[in-house]
Amino acid sequence: MKFPGSVLVSLVLFVAETAAALCLSGAYRAAGDRMWQWLTLLFALLPCALVQLSLVFIHRDVSRDRPLVLLLHLLQLGPLVRCVEVFYIYFHAGRVEEPYVSITKKRQMPKDGYSEEIEKEVGQAEGKLCTHRSAFSRASVIQAFLGSAPQLTLQLYICVLQQEITAARSIFMVLSLLSIVYGALRCNILAIKIKYDDYDISVKPAAYLCIFMWRSFEIAIRVTVLVLFSSVLQIWILPVVLVNFFGFFFYPWILFWQSKSPFPENIEKALSRVGTTIVLCLLTFLYAGINMFCWSAVQVKLNDPDLINKSQNWYRLTVYYMLRFIENAFLLLMWYIYKTDIYLYICAPLLVLQLLIGYCMAILFMLVFYQFCHPCKKLFSSSISEGLLSCFKFLCFICKPPKSSILIDKAEVKSPENSDEIRSSSKTIDSQKGNPHQSISSNA
Repeated sequence: MKFPGSVLVSLVLFVAETAAALCLSGAYRAAGDRMWQWLTLLFALLPCALVQLSLVFIHRDVSRDRPLVLLLHLLQLGPLVRCVEVFYIYFHAGRVEEPYVSITKKRQMPKDGYSEEIEKEVGQAEGKLCTHRSAFSRASVIQAFLGSAPQLTLQLYICVLQQEITAARSIFMVLSLLSIVYGALRCNILAIKIKYDDYDISVKPAAYLCIFMWRSFEIAIRVTVLVLFSSVLQIWILPVVLVNFFGFFFYPWILFWQSKSPFPENIEKALSRVGTTIVLCLLTFLYAGINMFCWSAVQVKLNDPDLINKSQNWYRLTVYYMLRFIENAFLLLMWYIYKTDIYLYICAPLLVLQLLIGYCMAILFMLVFYQFCHPCKKLFSSSISEGLLSCFKFLCFICKPPKSSILIDKAEVKSPENSDEIRSSSKTIDSQKGNPHQSISSNA
């Protein structure tokens, strides 16, 4: 049975970040910065409440008679209780013979074009551990992008305004960045497991390293760009954030309305139509929060029974990173034009170049992951290099002018003498039309 290390990492990051947020908010209160205090508390407690709701929803605690667990969730201690339960199951597994086991069928990765199907017995303890791992993975994603990402942006913004990085704030920002990167990593692994549920998947350390480097560069650069832009154009950051957020929030709903599919009813039997709508809105809310800061490996598809688009779309990935790179470059250009005196001792061109190169490094690690380290790369219909090549060919075809105009331009450039002769002949014809007697005498 696999050691539940992901559960332990999620709990440690959750507790450490929450404790650091409470300590930092107390420091802001002592310094008299009430606004920073309340914003820090808001970005700390809101994801805590959402994490409790997700754990309760996945484990169906409302329909079960567990009042003590529900009380601990109300006291924001749900992850602690769940972690204790996970390790109790893990250390007591195998001591008592289980009354029944379930048999799962998984296919191995294809070797030489063949894929074998393997049957595996899964006991009750292992099934419960699998449920707990899945619940903590989703909780880590919620904590990362609805709490840690806004928190990191806020604290870095405060550092820029106050031109000071304290020890407590730097520790808190490092914890927030680790939480975001870990949440993005879990999002990638969840996407792989959901898309290729029929296969026995094993993720190698090289894949974890590539994802970690890819997400670290991408998220750190994105947060830095937003903070730099907001520090010089405080009002204009609001439309940038709103357009990004609501664009990604409504995108799955627009695709759902265009498909004219029936409203999904199979999310949870105990939920009414209103409850299902609330769950779907929270799902798209999280989807928009993820795409605000990085590429969402999980693509929401509301007309699918699993609510996930399982097809590998290289075009969407290419368009996302091209538009995000252009947006980051534009925001950095606006910062460079309107930068204030607080950036007097910073080499602005060098900083802009470093940030753009850092984002290119994130794209490079992403390409390396999909090309060489993806655990299911053998199942791709086309590799990332082939997909990008076809995308660039498509874009070049759109931008390429029609052939007829090109041939006409080349003809005009290559034969200027012929064009002069044509013009002179047209002039004589026009003159002859204007004076018919002259043309008759000339013919005579």
